[in-house]
Amino acid sequence: MQKQSKLLIALGAVFLLFGGTLAQAHETKTITGLKTPESAVAGKSGLAYVSEINEFGKDGDGQISVIDKDGKVTVFAIGMDDPKGLAMIGQDLYVADKAGILKVTPDGKWQVFAAVAAFPTTPQFLNDLEADKQGNLYVSDSGDLKKGGAIYRISKAGKVTLITDGKKDARVLAPNGLLMDKSGEMLEVDFSSGILYRLNIASGEMTQIAEGFGGGDGIVRTKGLLYVSDWNTGKVFSVNKDGKVELVKEGLKSAADIALSADGKHLLVPDMKAGELVILPLH
Repeated sequence: MQKQSKLLIALGAVFLLFGGTLAQAHETKTITGLKTPESAVAGKSGLAYVSEINEFGKDGDGQISVIDKDGKVTVFAIGMDDPKGLAMIGQDLYVADKAGILKVTPDGKWQVFAAVAAFPTTPQFLNDLEADKQGNLYVSDSGDLKKGGAIYRISKAGKVTLITDGKKDARVLAPNGLLMDKSGEMLEVDFSSGILYRLNIASGEMTQIAEGFGGGDGIVRTKGLLYVSDWNTGKVFSVNKDGKVELVKEGLKSAADIALSADGKHLLVPDMKAGELVILPLH
């Protein structure tokens, strides 16, 4: 009887050890002390890059920080205005800012890659960035956050062309989050209407997939599910292949432009108003 009790105690200790480790691996982690974080993107090395606007409208106080696997935050690039959407092409980081699209090299130095003057129409609010496999960039102009927005394509040479806007399709109000999907198509969520669309890049044709995202912000895909953040309500939703929407996370102050971690096991969710990056495990 005594041996059996010792065995049960030992088994209980093992359960607590491994059970505790497993629970810890599935806990939500939070990086604090960020300055109005807007967007995140994961590099191949496992680092996470975060754009920090700091004070809206104050030029020169924006920056990009990098967060390592241990949660250590290091300033990577400084002197930007209101940096928002991020995209990686090779080892270079691209940033949507007031002055246009910036290119940041691995040493943290940056230059303007596509200036505002290169756009067919002067953009009001350059927001999210996405890259395709050919090295082209796509950027959303969210207009005045209610209407007047557009989506542009930027070639590797920095040439900017219009894909769609409110003149081509009245449903284009304040496009925000972008995500490359099938060949020739892109997913886009509108900040004003809260509707998720599939956009044919060549024709500009839009197909509604789902709705109800309030201030729709970022989009990622993993394991057959889409994840969409809602800046207005501080929520993150999942969308299955049939367009069914389910709540994944709530309680954030403002869930901004989300990204998938390098290992594909977590969502990186900038909480802009809280000044935090929430690392959300995907079960």
